[in-house]
Amino acid sequence: MDAESALRATNRNMIAFDLALGTGALLAPDATLAVLGHDRPSADARQLFRRSGPVWLTFAAAHAVAHHRGRPEDWWALAWLRGTELATDILWSRSPAFTRPGARAGLWVAGAGNLAMALGFRWLARRRRGQRFSRGRR
Repeated sequence: MDAESALRATNRNMIAFDLALGTGALLAPDATLAVLGHDRPSADARQLFRRSGPVWLTFAAAHAVAHHRGRPEDWWALAWLRGTELATDILWSRSPAFTRPGARAGLWVAGAGNLAMALGFRWLARRRRGQRFSRGRR
């Protein structure tokens, strides 16, 4: 499998992952947090987590658009989206409610994964266009 195929497969996987995470955050926040290694949340933590559901559903939609259209600007948008998530999971790992062994490390791995996706999707955007994406100019 070459780099482009691996990135496209990762993109397809992220459609499903972000769809599941966003839906779980909205409809079953306690169960979803438990899967992530989080203790039973307080009422305010539950609502803060639920608040992230629409964000993850937006990410799923962006991954689906890139999958179906595959335009350079779609890959560039994904690179930026994933870039916005570089430190969020690492910051979240500091919560004392993550008590399952490996949960905190998993959040650090998620940060590294976001970095890899941001760089990979940027590479796809530039490769597909043959040059750097520039704000509307061709």
